Amino acid sequence: MEKCRIEILNTFYDNHSMKETIELVRNGIENKKQIHHTVINANKIVLLQKDNELRESVNSADLINIDGKGVLWAAKILGKPVKERVTGIDLMMECLKLCQENGYKAYFFGTKEETLLKLIDNITKDFGGNIIAGYRNGYYQPEEESIIVEEIRKAKPQILFVAIPSPKKENFLFRNKNELKDVNFIMGVGGSFDVIAGKVRRAPSWMQKVGLEWFFRLIQEPKKMWKRYLIGNLIFARIVIKHRFSAEN
Repeated sequence: MEKCRIEILNTFYDNHSMKETIELVRNGIENKKQIHHTVINANKIVLLQKDNELRESVNSADLINIDGKGVLWAAKILGKPVKERVTGIDLMMECLKLCQENGYKAYFFGTKEETLLKLIDNITKDFGGNIIAGYRNGYYQPEEESIIVEEIRKAKPQILFVAIPSPKKENFLFRNKNELKDVNFIMGVGGSFDVIAGKVRRAPSWMQKVGLEWFFRLIQEPKKMWKRYLIGNLIFARIVIKHRFSAEN
């Protein structure tokens, strides 16, 4: 499959559909090659403007999808082609189906212990326990990182899902991908664990289509999300406008 990496707002995205993305994941597993995956959304783009480590972590990934609706709008404003929005949670669900259909195993790293156990229970019910290579909550001290990496490596999963906050998850994967070279698909999944565990509801499809997922999430977790969405979205809009007018000059 031809690689189509497009630059946007000091980062990049790969212009692939969901079907094409899943095919890349499948090929990576079958050929025993590692694919380091990440997504970009408005919040991550705001953060990486000044966070050099995060920018390197994101831009070095083998596969970058557009997750946020705001980035789709930005791409349109900036005249960039986009085949399809590939959200992290939708890709995670497709990967779980891939595991179920092909006998692959996944490791789940992140979120609180209570939420993680509920996640594992729900995944077992929906996809079967055979796809689970192992799991661990996302709370740890820096000196424990190498131990966690070794636990994941010994579990021998084909897929690793990491659900810890940005930029921590992006930097964790970037630092440790060589140690985890035998894991064929490594992916940060943000709040997907909370959704699948039933702790947070996903926005209805009509809200997803019109770009109001952020508002639905804000209503559910106002204390946690208000700064990211209310202030962060304004900063993102300013970045897009700046790049739009810079392109004209």
